[in-house]
Amino acid sequence: MSVFTPGSHGSTFDGNPLACAIGTAALDVLIDEKLDQRSAELGAYFMKRLKELNNPLFREIRGRGLLIAVKLKKEAGSARKYTEALMRNGILAKETHETTIRFAPPLVIKREEIDEAVEIIRKTMNPILVEVDKSR
Repeated sequence: MSVFTPGSHGSTFDGNPLACAIGTAALDVLIDEKLDQRSAELGAYFMKRLKELNNPLFREIRGRGLLIAVKLKKEAGSARKYTEALMRNGILAKETHETTIRFAPPLVIKREEIDEAVEIIRKTMNPILVEVDKSR
């Protein structure tokens, strides 16, 4: 910090050694706990479980690590109604591009929690219980 004089450097976050220390500590946790490997393994497991649902509303399931997207068929309608229903049932997800539901669970999620989430997704997105637009 001593190399900068007032006004010689500008940034929204400059001069914040606490933020730098927190960032370094966060990177240490990612490396030490191998959270990248965990994300790859659990993401593959999560996608496998979603595919096992064989939900006729799902057009595609894709992802990398624990960032997973479920693309809905057009006749399913807007993804927004599903994300709102999922929220009411305890799962936060984000709708994107009208027909995609994006899941981004924490890197520390457990396999059992993924199983619970898939069960909630199965129940919430049951095409028999969901009003589907058959006119498309």
